[in-house]
Amino acid sequence: MYSVENLTVAFGGFTLLDHIGFVVDKKDHIALVGKNGAGKSTLLKIFAGKQEPTEGRVSIPKTATVGYLPQTMQLSDHRTVRDEAGLAFENIIKMEAQLDKLNAELTERMDYEADSYQKLIEDITHLSELLAMEGADNRQADIEKTLLGLGFTRADFERPTGEFSGGWRMRIELAKILLQKPDILLLDEPTNHLDIESIQWLENFLATQANAVLLVSHDRAFIDNVTQRTVEISLGKIYDYRVNYSKYVELRKERREQQQRAYENQRKQIEDTEDFIERFRYKASKSVQVQSRIKQLAKLERLEVDEEDTAALRLKFPPAPRSGSYPVVMENVAKRYGDHLIFENATFTLNRGDKVAFVGKNGEGKSTLVKCIMSQIPFEGKLELGHNVKIGYFAQNQADLMDEKLTVFQTIDNVAVGDIRTKIRDILGAFMFGGEASDKKVAVLSGGERTRLAMIKLLLEPVNLLILDEPTNHLDMRTKDVLKEAIKAFDGTVIVVSHDRDFLDGLVDKVYEFGNQRVREHLGGIYEFLRKNNGEFVATPVVKGEGSKVKGAAPSTLNPSPSTLNPSYEQRKDQQKQQKRVEKSIADAEKKIEALEKEISDMEAVLSTPEGASNTNLLWQHADKQKLLDAAMEEWAKLG
Repeated sequence: MYSVENLTVAFGGFTLLDHIGFVVDKKDHIALVGKNGAGKSTLLKIFAGKQEPTEGRVSIPKTATVGYLPQTMQLSDHRTVRDEAGLAFENIIKMEAQLDKLNAELTERMDYEADSYQKLIEDITHLSELLAMEGADNRQADIEKTLLGLGFTRADFERPTGEFSGGWRMRIELAKILLQKPDILLLDEPTNHLDIESIQWLENFLATQANAVLLVSHDRAFIDNVTQRTVEISLGKIYDYRVNYSKYVELRKERREQQQRAYENQRKQIEDTEDFIERFRYKASKSVQVQSRIKQLAKLERLEVDEEDTAALRLKFPPAPRSGSYPVVMENVAKRYGDHLIFENATFTLNRGDKVAFVGKNGEGKSTLVKCIMSQIPFEGKLELGHNVKIGYFAQNQADLMDEKLTVFQTIDNVAVGDIRTKIRDILGAFMFGGEASDKKVAVLSGGERTRLAMIKLLLEPVNLLILDEPTNHLDMRTKDVLKEAIKAFDGTVIVVSHDRDFLDGLVDKVYEFGNQRVREHLGGIYEFLRKNNGEFVATPVVKGEGSKVKGAAPSTLNPSPSTLNPSYEQRKDQQKQQKRVEKSIADAEKKIEALEKEISDMEAVLSTPEGASNTNLLWQHADKQKLLDAAMEEWAKLG
């Protein structure tokens, strides 16, 4: 058990965390939530021993191991990926060296009856048992499984870490931490540099193999799938909910509504009592009642409504100038760097008003194709922009390219032209840079603040094709929701490169998958794509004109066999039997899902009460049922 006791963090007259306290049990999976700057990362640093609080403490047993993944770090460039990941087993390596030393000594000893000889054998036995318990024999297999799960290929294992970008090196560090299997995992934005497949692998790992987990993430789908408890940090206080994030949002809303009603009822009661006292204060016949009411008021415990942080981004993209019907048309587009092929035969057309997602593993060409569309790099094939297309581009590293010596106001003033210059203060205020915040240097801004500042540049000139490359990195959930609604309301065409499933859900109606040197088009939203992809999905064919080749179709569709075209009676009969079996399996799966959903719903009704919220056994039963439901849903999706 780990405990936060009366913890306070203050600096420069500002109190970030104000006498907070809570307990983390050994199997708790907790999401720390709150707006950027609320103190989430600071709390993780204190847990990790990287920062001291102003008052209070975090109590962690001396024998407990802690794994901490910060948002940024410096990594070694002198080892291969496999060797760097293998440092997770440093303790095992030391024990193996000690065992080798003892075995070598044993072969040279001849004094079999000596006590020291027996002690040597006991030491060897003890070390051997310890190594067996630590799973030393499975070390290489665990390293490979973890690296593959986080998106590396076997060809990457022997490459020097210095050849990889910062995002990939963060994955190596994450692999090391996971392989250590610490008693408590502290993860600060672990999904920022992961693709969707790696995020799903990490979700499964944390849910099934991790001990205590305390994480900060703005990926709603990720924390919903990993955590069963939510600790909100707001205005220096914490609010502890023993439910996942989605349920927490509902309970927080209900709590505030109940507080507001109780507060208003009490206010009315106080006003009525004060009116009675004032009216009859000087009437002798009512003096007893007046004194009684005065005592009642003095004893009354005044209710309060939790203070709410109401600062919010106000974002609306300017109306899009009308473009041609097809803003982007590409045919057989390919990109190579020397002999290295990134992708080829990319053929698709974007219609005016389309909102699409580019998804796939890092390094498969998503940002590369964006640069092709932007004419920033040369390419092969045909790529044309439609009539009157005006592009607004948010690059993945946009927030890092700003001049850190300038203030927030200067950054925007330097690029604003015309009448918009008279509205800079208003725009900055809408992006939560009002008042003194506009005079902050870029160098002191957080990642989320830099992203907001970079986003302002997109508003300075009306565009009709928005290209957003990882726009949600470092944004808190409230700001992401505002951005998502602004994009949905935008009347132009949008390309979003993102791994954030919740952000893409309901935003895009078409998904372009990058992988295996191809770009495949999938009609429908992100979760429809993921469901089909997990069930050996075959891409929707992309047809471009008569006589063109069908791209992305399954081989059996492109080259149907005679038996497929003209099935015999026996074949039809077998197909009908198989279809009935599938339909029965689907019906059984749906019944199972319905029963599990009913059980989970009943549990959640109990957990939402004060008594139920403290029932740890019920919480774990709920988590187990949720895993069974997830497995049943996955099986049902495959059957469908």
